[in-house]
Amino acid sequence: MFPNPFQYYAPQSLDEIFQILDKYGDEAKILAGGQSLLPMMKLRLAAPSVLIDVNGISQWANVNAQDQSLQIGALMRHRDWEHALDSRVPLLHSTAVHIADPLVRNRGTMAGSLAHADPAADWGAALLALKASVAIQSAHRLREVPLREFFVDTFTTVLEPQELLTEIRIPLPQNDAFVGARYFKLERKVGDFAVVGVAVTVVLNPEGVVTDAGIGLAAVGATPLAAVNAESLLRGQRLTLDLVQEAASEAAKESDPITDRRGSEDYKRAMVNVFVKRGLTAVHKDWQLQMDISA
Repeated sequence: MFPNPFQYYAPQSLDEIFQILDKYGDEAKILAGGQSLLPMMKLRLAAPSVLIDVNGISQWANVNAQDQSLQIGALMRHRDWEHALDSRVPLLHSTAVHIADPLVRNRGTMAGSLAHADPAADWGAALLALKASVAIQSAHRLREVPLREFFVDTFTTVLEPQELLTEIRIPLPQNDAFVGARYFKLERKVGDFAVVGVAVTVVLNPEGVVTDAGIGLAAVGATPLAAVNAESLLRGQRLTLDLVQEAASEAAKESDPITDRRGSEDYKRAMVNVFVKRGLTAVHKDWQLQMDISA
């Protein structure tokens, strides 16, 4: 099936984008990677009369590393983290390798995935675990929204008409901290959307005490979820087996899956428990290895 006819614009500046948005309003859609929008247009589930291709905004393809935050432009592709491992945010690499297939990873963008707000998307869970925020810009204002306040409902965010998600901001740990992370994804076949996705990131001090923790969940709620109660259990505690089991059980309780053809509610909750436990255990082993090497 072919999409409905549309006008195509390729602006080279933010001012041009906002002029087009002001002219066409809700008739216009932003095109970055196109890995969600274009399939919907082909199936005629979406029928914008105007496409605004933002790939000409060169500054959005950059990463700016500050002392306390990592600022990721809206045109950073999934593949950029597939082939890079930053020891301060290893969860980005751990997540990127699980996204869809190479074709999608080559074109799809992190920001586009967040704006699409699919509850089963991988970046939503990972960036919730990292306590990221997003920069949102219109012609008249720039605001920063914590990602934990960004998702409203399935495929719905706080983005208002004529607003753009321009940057993702991730807080960074202290340079001497140990950071461990894992992303686990249950899928029916390679490259499929998650049946259950779990992102875990933990910051440990030399004594093995958790100074910060993030747990994000995909495909087990109407939006990507942060397991805030499980995170609270971990902070300030030594990462023992009993604590790992308690946190995993709490994360499973915080999930809100539904029974569908991919699995039952109980099965999905059980998998959240398994993946959180597996992730925390793996991070603890990584920390022990790091301590052995440093000794």
